[in-house]
Amino acid sequence: MKILVAGNGKMGASLTKQLTAEGCDLTVIDENPGVLESIMEDCDVMGIEGNCASMDTLRDAGVEDADLLVAMTGKDEVNLLCCMTAHSMNPRLHTVTRIKNPEYAGQIYSLRSAFGLSMAVNPDRQAASEIGRLIKYPGFLKRDTFARGTVEIVELRVREDSKAIGVPLSKLNSVVRCQILVCAAVRDGEVTIPSGDFVLKEGDRLFVTGDAENLATLLKHLGIITRKARRVLIAGGSRISYYLAQALIRHGIDVRIIENNQERCRELASDLPEATVVLGDAGDQKILDKEGIADCDAFVTLTGVDETNIVLSIFGTHRGVPQVITKLSREENVQMLDDLPVGSIISPKDLCTNSIVRYVRAMENQVGAAVSVHMIADGQAEAIEFILDENTMHCGEPLKNLKLRKNVLIACASKRGKSRILTGDSTFEKGDSVIVISAGEEVIGQFNDIFLE
Repeated sequence: MKILVAGNGKMGASLTKQLTAEGCDLTVIDENPGVLESIMEDCDVMGIEGNCASMDTLRDAGVEDADLLVAMTGKDEVNLLCCMTAHSMNPRLHTVTRIKNPEYAGQIYSLRSAFGLSMAVNPDRQAASEIGRLIKYPGFLKRDTFARGTVEIVELRVREDSKAIGVPLSKLNSVVRCQILVCAAVRDGEVTIPSGDFVLKEGDRLFVTGDAENLATLLKHLGIITRKARRVLIAGGSRISYYLAQALIRHGIDVRIIENNQERCRELASDLPEATVVLGDAGDQKILDKEGIADCDAFVTLTGVDETNIVLSIFGTHRGVPQVITKLSREENVQMLDDLPVGSIISPKDLCTNSIVRYVRAMENQVGAAVSVHMIADGQAEAIEFILDENTMHCGEPLKNLKLRKNVLIACASKRGKSRILTGDSTFEKGDSVIVISAGEEVIGQFNDIFLE
């Protein structure tokens, strides 16, 4: 598949690396020659210097022969003009654009045919939605939802006082008194798809699936106490903060935002009259204490600097905040935080990239393509949802008789709103929604790709 990526900032570069790993033929467009040189050194891509909204530049990049264009510049208007121009030059072209400005949210959908848009992504809104879900359902570091909400994969850490320490996975269900499945585990930065003899240790990060009732029971018997959030403190008045505050206020949650830019404070106070907006430096301990950080149910760090967010989250943990959520922009920082008390980590860049990769896979595999793709375990594994059809191999055969690729696990299945964890004696059938965990190097584009034969 031939793909053009217009704009190669942080998010564009992340997408370029991911799509290159998927085996796509990529051409990157950017006005900055230094940016192009860097990405061409890191990835096997072509680079075109110029304005991505210009017909001449798009023609030089091969837009007339391309299958997909992804507009990822930092300016919404340029992205929209780029997509509209490219689509006029190649009506068969699929186009995806990144939109950041909240003012455009409503009109993009109604005008997408005029702009030639196939899909629009808003990383800030996606991040706010993810944070909102974590606050609404506390207790886990991360939650990914599949099969229209009937299946979840959650992340949790084995704490020093956990009853799970020293327990092999084959006996974990008897300890937590419910049926769950550990799909993947991260230990010392390395991911593994564990077998039943995998013995849990302090600090392990586990990715677990089960129905909502069993996951709640899991928290209870691991001693992870949760309560509904009533008061949330947000550090930084970014667009994510705006979207998040909107959602929390709708659920009756008291929201306080600390922002050091006076003009931005005025904007937030005007747009969010039900929130408390405080002018000040969120990195100042006195201000955090004055705004009652110790009495908050959740503390979310959304400043524009990763290092500041990390320090603030550690401080929030030490102040006893039950739930801490940290936004990170740079993926290299995630690996460094495994042993630091920063709570849940949210990466807008990863959320956006995953959405686009899912779209690309659906284009490549029109039949049997993944319905959803979620990166887990710091991006070292994927949780992929498939809807099984008449072309699916091995329907009705017990899982224990199947030969799967290395580092692949069939985790669970769902049909008609009911989910079930799959064991060696289980089978899957046409119409099932099945979740596959893959930590291997091969790209799983279709469900049948998981089998060796």
